Amino acid sequence: MPFAQSGAKTAEDAAIASDGEVAVTPEQIDVSPRGLYEKLDGWIDGFVTLLPNIMVATVVFVLLWLIGMGAKRSLLLWARRNDRANLGEVLGGFVKAALIVLGGLLAMTIILPTLKPADLVAGLGIGSVAIGFAFKDILQNWLAGLLILIRQSFRPGDQIVIDGYEGTVDHIETRVTAIRTYDGRLALIPNADVYTNAVIVNTAFESRRSEYDVGIGYGDEIAQAKPTILKAMEGTNGVLGDPAPDVLVVDLAASWVTLRARWWTDPRRADVLEVKSNVIEAIKNGLDEAGIDLPYETVVSLFHDQTEDVDGDRTSQREGWPAGDKPPKPARIATARSSASETAGQ
Repeated sequence: MPFAQSGAKTAEDAAIASDGEVAVTPEQIDVSPRGLYEKLDGWIDGFVTLLPNIMVATVVFVLLWLIGMGAKRSLLLWARRNDRANLGEVLGGFVKAALIVLGGLLAMTIILPTLKPADLVAGLGIGSVAIGFAFKDILQNWLAGLLILIRQSFRPGDQIVIDGYEGTVDHIETRVTAIRTYDGRLALIPNADVYTNAVIVNTAFESRRSEYDVGIGYGDEIAQAKPTILKAMEGTNGVLGDPAPDVLVVDLAASWVTLRARWWTDPRRADVLEVKSNVIEAIKNGLDEAGIDLPYETVVSLFHDQTEDVDGDRTSQREGWPAGDKPPKPARIATARSSASETAGQ
């Protein structure tokens, strides 16, 4: 013991500076097995103390998770019965995620009683603002997709035209609307663009009108051509009788009289194209049988050499020259006189 006391005294003396101030020495780290054991023992004691809270929190979290699964399944069943499967998937996923988040918050407050729900809500609000800025486009597309599904302006299977893309709606997700184009490609359009841009829904109604312009000669009778075209359309398979087809005179062109044939079909593109092809063929055959001309475009070009003396009387009105008492001189004569004047001046 005397030796130990002497050593302690020597250490204290060494820690005192010459001016009377005490020198601060760093705290020594205890790495002895006993210290590690005490730390581990404290952790175990804390876990045992919180074990009931952890069990209750686990039960609450699992219960809300199961409720979320049940709510999603119920929404899917309801949506499928009402032919709105995409809406059921989006709403079901949202409800399930919300219940899981709620279960996690409740579990945290149960495990850590000192953690107040108000603090969690405040932290969640700040986090939501940060997440909103970081994932603005994703949240915007998700909200637009939800509004599209709720309003149901179109549904999977409809044929639409949007922003230069045309095809059949394959499915509507939380972020994009998938369109299968007519040439067999898949176009993924963000829901925000779908919601803000103009959309043409070709299959919104039960029928769709098509039209085609036919030109007949000026020497043919319109009163004969119109019934011929109507008969051809009415005899074509796929042309609807109600609304009935019709024919209108729409233009007096350079070489023909334009008649516009209009008819109604099923709105799907495949039917529209097939019926249009059959209608044009039937009109062509019908007009040929009736002896009605389908003229080509006629172009008349006039060429005149207006620089020779033998070109005719230039005092008369003709193409290229105005009428008058003093017609322009031929270019060859005018050039010769100009050259002669220049020679005389020299």
